[in-house]
Amino acid sequence: MGSLIPELLTADGFSMGKSAFFEEHKNKLWFLTLRQFLRHKMAVFGMIIMAVIVLMVVFVDQIVPYDPETPDLNNMLSPPSLQHPFGTDELGRDMFTRTMYGGRVSLIVGVFAMLVGVIIGTLIGAIAGYFGGTIDNLLMRFTDFALAFPRIFVLILFAIIFMRPPFSDNPIVVLVFGALYKMSVARVVVVIGILGWMDVARLVRGSFLEIRNQEYVESARVLGANTGRIMFRHILPNALGPIIVAASLGVADAIISESGLSFLGLGIQPPTATWGNMLKNALDQIFAAPWTAIIPGFMIFLTVLSINYIGDGLRDAFDPRLRTHR
Repeated sequence: MGSLIPELLTADGFSMGKSAFFEEHKNKLWFLTLRQFLRHKMAVFGMIIMAVIVLMVVFVDQIVPYDPETPDLNNMLSPPSLQHPFGTDELGRDMFTRTMYGGRVSLIVGVFAMLVGVIIGTLIGAIAGYFGGTIDNLLMRFTDFALAFPRIFVLILFAIIFMRPPFSDNPIVVLVFGALYKMSVARVVVVIGILGWMDVARLVRGSFLEIRNQEYVESARVLGANTGRIMFRHILPNALGPIIVAASLGVADAIISESGLSFLGLGIQPPTATWGNMLKNALDQIFAAPWTAIIPGFMIFLTVLSINYIGDGLRDAFDPRLRTHR
């Protein structure tokens, strides 16, 4: 054992260890999927960019000394400098700090809105695909009905309702929904999430229709497994590929939706920073201080582009026709 460690630390030993690892795992599904993903250069690039963005928004408190909401009237609309790499806004607040804090909120909204949409879409698609018949027709017609409406108008309508709900003077409404109305982040997550489930539902339905008559599913039925166990223990794990791809793209879609709502003044309200409301605040000084609009806009572009590349890579990785055993 003592002589084995120095041997593995040499170039030949490392090569032998790598070769042994490859031979052991080369036919495993997770290894083939990972290798196919790593072959997609733009997906790897997107993953690196997203890792940098996530690390920066998570550890912004340790990176910069400024508070995102404290004004500095002596440094209003200062251009980018060593002291303020992204410049300052109309109240003298450091743009780098606000951009990172805004990214934190935007990413949180994107991830949790995606989870809401994926959960709703998975349940509806699973029920429709497994039971088929009348239930499938009803659920898919409801999905088509939901898709028929222009999403931006429905988002605006829902945002207005949640900002000023009907019967808001009713004490029962205030008691039941009051906390949600006060939490702008949670409100936006709910609004975007309940309008982002339709594509997931269609994907899950298609996967369930394909898998539900497989031999192992029939065997589970013969052995007496109940409907819930068959759906979520035997079928759903084999339909995760399309769901993961749709979830990754759903994060980008939710970030764009949140930015649009905040830009219109219907999303997360100041002083909480998001990329969308930073763009809205930059309208008044877009020519005098263009960096106040360029920086949050570029961050939205870079984040959405990176996530879309990751989604493309995941789609290729989960496609069995593209996997090879070479």
